[in-house]
Amino acid sequence: MEKRSVKTSEHIIEYTLNCSKRARNIGISIDCEAGVIATKPWFISIKTLEQFILQKQSWIFKHLNKFSKLDFKPFPKINKREYKKYKVEIKKDVVNILEKYNQVYNFTYRKVFIKNQRTRWGSCSIRKNLNLNYRIKFLPQPLKEYIVVHELCHLKEFNHSKRFWNLVKETVPEYKNIRKELKKYHL
Repeated sequence: MEKRSVKTSEHIIEYTLNCSKRARNIGISIDCEAGVIATKPWFISIKTLEQFILQKQSWIFKHLNKFSKLDFKPFPKINKREYKKYKVEIKKDVVNILEKYNQVYNFTYRKVFIKNQRTRWGSCSIRKNLNLNYRIKFLPQPLKEYIVVHELCHLKEFNHSKRFWNLVKETVPEYKNIRKELKKYHL
């Protein structure tokens, strides 16, 4: 990844260039710490990428402005040793939360994995494995429990339909407020 910039008629957009062998299209994302990240496939030129950035400048500035107004709560940076320690600690916590809420749902799951995911708090696989981000260790207990319940409910409803949210509401009736609070924490 390399830092670059492109000049608009009024501003300079600084961005981090990410060249990817797997990317098929140009992608732009905004990160509260890294700023603008532009990902391009290997076969697209910098010139084409920068033309794309210029076309998307209003979107970029809109989202940069939105990020500057939000009150994000960043997580501490940790090394591999600390990650392994947290992984063990949070797995015990997650299993306890699962056992507590699964008394209501009585769903079957296979394994629980604690991962270092960059964009997700958790996920549920088709094989009924539950994957949770180790960073939930740093969240307040109601948010942590909501994330676990959310993934647990995906065992029954593998979508975000009304039926799914009704399942979540059975044990976390205030889930809408918790989701708003969760958005203050940046992965």
